Amino acid sequence: MTANSNDTLRDPWLVAAFEGWNDAADASSDVIAHLIDEWDAEVYAEFDGDDYYDFQETRPIIRGADDARRIDWPTPTVYLARPPHGDRDVLLLRAPEPHLRWRAFTRAILELATMSGVRDIVCLGALLADTPHTRTVPLTGSSTSPVIAEKLAVASSAYSGPVGITGVVAHEAAVGGFGSTSLWAAVPHYLAEPPCPKATFALLGALEDTLGTPLPAGELGELAAAWQRGADEIAQQDIEIAEYVQSLEEEHDAGNTPESSGDAIAREFERYLRRRDLGS
Repeated sequence: MTANSNDTLRDPWLVAAFEGWNDAADASSDVIAHLIDEWDAEVYAEFDGDDYYDFQETRPIIRGADDARRIDWPTPTVYLARPPHGDRDVLLLRAPEPHLRWRAFTRAILELATMSGVRDIVCLGALLADTPHTRTVPLTGSSTSPVIAEKLAVASSAYSGPVGITGVVAHEAAVGGFGSTSLWAAVPHYLAEPPCPKATFALLGALEDTLGTPLPAGELGELAAAWQRGADEIAQQDIEIAEYVQSLEEEHDAGNTPESSGDAIAREFERYLRRRDLGS
């Protein structure tokens, strides 16, 4: 691991997302990419991909032309962002899910967090689910912080089964004494091709509630609306999909869904006010 230890950080958060199994339609890793871009985040640390990847599974990419050609290797990278509207810095980790040495990989992340003065870690994920694209994106989550858990008011996950690196990092962070929060968005399985800006936008809102500071939305709202229109067109052009979506809507509307509650609407209005003040 190489890190820029010369930076003095302001009580930083660590926010992580991992491409692959835990990242349906790239919805969670796109949150990280979005914030890196919006905040002009700079590289803070890199992990040696040789330790964690099978390059026959996640292959390096050659880019450029003539003498400028280079090979980009899969490299877990942490970016440092200094939000202008907030008193805490944010470390943003984006990486492909590793193939090898998950426990060593997780230890390396937590060691970097300790070295950097991180107290709170947030892991983002996205999964494919039987959810209609016409409704609010279902969010689930959990937090070791009672304050954050109450503030989020998202459904708690009772999942039991195989786990990805997102779950491992969140669990080990909690065991290691960090404040550990997990946020997950559900992506309609019949619209699994990336990107899914509607799910990314929903995760960004939940992350904003967690950090307690306004996050720049940029063009995500417009992209989410455009995705919604495209999904509606797909459903209108295929009667089988239309009938299936209708059945999902009926099942969704019959349930007690926290994302459609008055509290959720109030939280969305509060986000709107924060982003308006931010100038997004």
